[in-house]
Amino acid sequence: MKIAVVGGGIAGLAFALGLKQRGLACEVYEGVAEVKELGVGITLLPHAMRELDALGLTAELQAMAIENRESVFFNRWGQYVYSEPRGRHAGYPLPELGIHRGKLHGALWRAAVQRLGAQRLHTGHRCVAIEPDAGGATLRFENGAVERADVVVACDGVNSVVRRHFHPQDQVCYAGINTWRGVTVHKPILDGKSYLRIGSIDTGKMVIYPIVDNVDGQGNQLINWVAEIRDPRAPMNDWNKPGRMQDFLPIFEAWRYDWLDVPALIQGAQQVFEYPMVDKDALPHWGEGRVTLMGDAAHPMYPRGSNGSAQALIDARTLADELAATPADPEAALRRYEAARRPATAQVVETNRTLPPDFIIMKADELSGGQPFTRIDDLISQDALREISENYKRIAGFSLKA
Repeated sequence: MKIAVVGGGIAGLAFALGLKQRGLACEVYEGVAEVKELGVGITLLPHAMRELDALGLTAELQAMAIENRESVFFNRWGQYVYSEPRGRHAGYPLPELGIHRGKLHGALWRAAVQRLGAQRLHTGHRCVAIEPDAGGATLRFENGAVERADVVVACDGVNSVVRRHFHPQDQVCYAGINTWRGVTVHKPILDGKSYLRIGSIDTGKMVIYPIVDNVDGQGNQLINWVAEIRDPRAPMNDWNKPGRMQDFLPIFEAWRYDWLDVPALIQGAQQVFEYPMVDKDALPHWGEGRVTLMGDAAHPMYPRGSNGSAQALIDARTLADELAATPADPEAALRRYEAARRPATAQVVETNRTLPPDFIIMKADELSGGQPFTRIDDLISQDALREISENYKRIAGFSLKA
């Protein structure tokens, strides 16, 4: 059985490694000619770490990351709203890590080269068309190559060519939220192991966390930050051009606290990238016959709650298990995979739109009228805020109780 994996990102490589563990071979077709460690920060939650640990990557990732101790929420006035321990500090068996996305991808790529062999990783193969049939599918690539496979798993991202083949009217959903991302060399914020959310998307929101410790030998960290704002009148940002500080910095000009100067953090970035916050509506089906989707190709979601990578990694393990269970009937394996993962990921997509983790701050702003308060406990109890957090964990699949 020839299994073709379209896309050598996090989902595709984790799936390939999972197949190898189960004695199944595959060919990975990656669009870029040379794999480089690009991108900004990513957080690996307990359910993501569970999957990566099963692939034997925990020690390598932990050595190049920062282990989060807490998640903490502040309003835009810099007032404390809520905090909770994370990862092993919350009782999970594995750490929660803040890491450079390129470092994570690099670790997966090196593992794939070592375990699968470089000859199974085909760079410079950008898929431009798929021709499914009863026995599999034919893939056509931009470089002129044509490959036949018995099973095709599309891990080619939010703009998936394979997804578009089955769902030609599919479009990204944009609700007026744009984001800007950067990394800044900065002294540790709070204890240097905190994942921070400040403000809310209607008045400006920042997500801030460290991804590299002592980056300069002087005790400074590499801090990943994301600025977000919702404006229904704003056009959708591009993915492919550097961001301009004048487009968003004025929103955060007054955000100077005893423990952090937000404008200085933003201005200290060497480079800023802009992104629209988009997702896609859940599909009635992911594929047909012996073709299916995985990761962002299957269920692109708002980058809230650090769940995109986690859900992709769970996809990868689930489908590897199903194909190993019935290798003589791959079509049945793909249908079982979709039945298990499509409803679960659709719920995460919807929850990221309506009740994301930063709903904690949105609720505090609602109760305070968006103004400073004396004590958060005068507005809402910590137990009530904790339940908002626990509800998201249950839906996303990393509730400690479950």
